[in-house]
Amino acid sequence: SVTLVHKGNIMKFTEGAFRDWGYEVAQSEYNGTEIDGGPWTSIRADGQELLVKDVIADAFLQQILTRPAEYDVIATLNLNGDYVSDALAACVGGIGIAPGGNINYESGHAIYEATHGTAPKYAGQDKVNPGSVILSGEMMLRHLEWGEAADLIIKALAATIESKVVTYDFARLMEGAKEVKCSEFGTALIENM
Repeated sequence: SVTLVHKGNIMKFTEGAFRDWGYEVAQSEYNGTEIDGGPWTSIRADGQELLVKDVIADAFLQQILTRPAEYDVIATLNLNGDYVSDALAACVGGIGIAPGGNINYESGHAIYEATHGTAPKYAGQDKVNPGSVILSGEMMLRHLEWGEAADLIIKALAATIESKVVTYDFARLMEGAKEVKCSEFGTALIENM
């Protein structure tokens, strides 16, 4: 399914329009048909069905945490996306481990970066979790079809975290963790390759 996440119930001319445009694209560009009078839309191709649905953003924030299996792909506006990505990152340890990628599938160009952006207040402290940047690099390697290298990074990252050798953000969440500096985490990661 593709879920359009919005606050169109109160922001009718912006987020409501986003929802309407989402259904319009599904119907006009992909021959979608409304289900039971709409607005939910079904797109059928190659013997399969894709459901396009929508949900109000605040309800979605609860449902994505309590019933994540109901959502495959979400489309939302920037502000809602910031809330959603940070909430979901918290489920796996925080934004320090959340990768990001912007891919133009027409040109093939892509940019990979940490989802949290820069953190100038930590500059020079050798403190923060490098996981977000490392996993962004892993995504880039997969995009370049260097799967073996990407797999090696995932294996090493998992082994390092499982051994409880982690930066401060994970250490405060894990009983018995060994808190290390950013550079020490990198060394442990290399040792687990």
